[in-house]
Amino acid sequence: MKKTLFLLGIICLLMTFTLSQSGCSEPAPVKTDSLASGPKTLSHAELVDRGKYIVTIASCEDCHSPKIFTAMGPIPDTTRALSGHPGGIPKMPIDKKVLVPGNWVLLCPDLTCFVGPFGVSFPANLTPDSTTGLGAWTEEVFVNTMRSGKHLGQPGGRPILPAMPWANIGKMTDEDLKSVFTYLQSIPPIKNQVPAPLTPADIAKMK
Repeated sequence: MKKTLFLLGIICLLMTFTLSQSGCSEPAPVKTDSLASGPKTLSHAELVDRGKYIVTIASCEDCHSPKIFTAMGPIPDTTRALSGHPGGIPKMPIDKKVLVPGNWVLLCPDLTCFVGPFGVSFPANLTPDSTTGLGAWTEEVFVNTMRSGKHLGQPGGRPILPAMPWANIGKMTDEDLKSVFTYLQSIPPIKNQVPAPLTPADIAKMK
């Protein structure tokens, strides 16, 4: 019996020595700092940078910025960036055939208005002007608008019309939408009253 216990003791010592030499005598410590802290919260500057990146790659200026006409075609006017369809310009004659589904959809020359069976839509002023832009909007209103496709995010609000791809934008993460809103609130405010959309009935009355 003593011999057996002696042999078991030797075996245990050898196993302990072997494990310690291989680095397996104790489990590796688990780093809990990153797990406990959770996802990183972006600073205001980081939100602005990310929002600018998203607005740029999403080509928001293609519709929401007035244009300068060059030999290569229209390019965004950087002095009026993201200020929407220029208010106060005369409305051009509209071919009423476009109100019939299946016909061509029309664009105005600087790509800041669209005409189709839905009527006429004018890209909004996205700058933080308090009376004509998004200056009075809250982040919650902006996110709800993009998620619902309704003006001001209200259930009874008018629908956001083509060509605004709100259904795709509404699939952004909360952080991305927050970033876009934070960036839009950081750009220079431009006072520009964009006209209200026209319904097909409004167009039918036009001469």
